[in-house]
Amino acid sequence: MASHPSQSLWAVPVAQMAARAGSSMQLHRVFPAPEGIGDSVIGVKPGSDVTVDGNFDSVVDGLMFQGTITARVHAECSRCLMPLHRDWSVDVCAFFAQVESKGGARSNNSKSNRSNGDNDDLEDADIWDEGDDSGNVYPLVGGGDFADIEALIRDTMVSELPLKPLCEPDCKGLCSQCGENLNEYPDHHHDITDIRFAALEGLKQKLENSQNRC
Repeated sequence: MASHPSQSLWAVPVAQMAARAGSSMQLHRVFPAPEGIGDSVIGVKPGSDVTVDGNFDSVVDGLMFQGTITARVHAECSRCLMPLHRDWSVDVCAFFAQVESKGGARSNNSKSNRSNGDNDDLEDADIWDEGDDSGNVYPLVGGGDFADIEALIRDTMVSELPLKPLCEPDCKGLCSQCGENLNEYPDHHHDITDIRFAALEGLKQKLENSQNRC
C-alpha cells in the first residue's frame, strides 16, 4: 500500500494557502538530498543536507515557487584532479499545479477529494504524466494539500552540476610528463636534451674545463 504524501521527507504542507489565490508562504527548511543527483565522480551525496529557501505564491491553478536550493557538491577538478567539496546554490522557479481527477474535477481542499485517499493521488499523477510536457512544473499531491519537492531538488541540481569543475579559475593542472601538480610547484619543468646534440654538449663541457685550467 502506498504511503500518504504527508509521510514524504520532502512534503511541504500548503493546504491553508493553496485554496486562496494571492496568499504567500515562506519556506526555509533543510531536506535530505534525494537519490540520483550525479554519481561518485560529481554529485550530491544522498541524505546530505539540502537547504531550500524561498516563497510559495498561490495563483488560480496552483502555486508558484521562487527561491534558492543549496547543496554540498562533491567533485574533482577537471585539470588537477584534486577533490572538491563546495556548497552549490541554484536559483529556481517552479510551478506546482492543481491536477484534475478522472471526473474532470480539479484537486483542491474539498472533503470529497481528501476522502478518496491515496488511490486518487496515484490516478491524478498518471493523468498529469500523460499531459505534462513542460519543465519545472510539478503536481500538487494529497488532494492539493502538499507540494512534494523531491523531484524539484533532483531536477534542479542535476541540470546545474558543472560539466568541468575547477578548483580555481586559473588552475594550472598537472605536468603532462610526470603528473606533478603545477599549482603547488609553478616553476616545475623538465629539461629536454636532443640526443643529436648530446655529443656536442659533452665536447663543449670538456673545452670549458680545459679553458678553466689554463
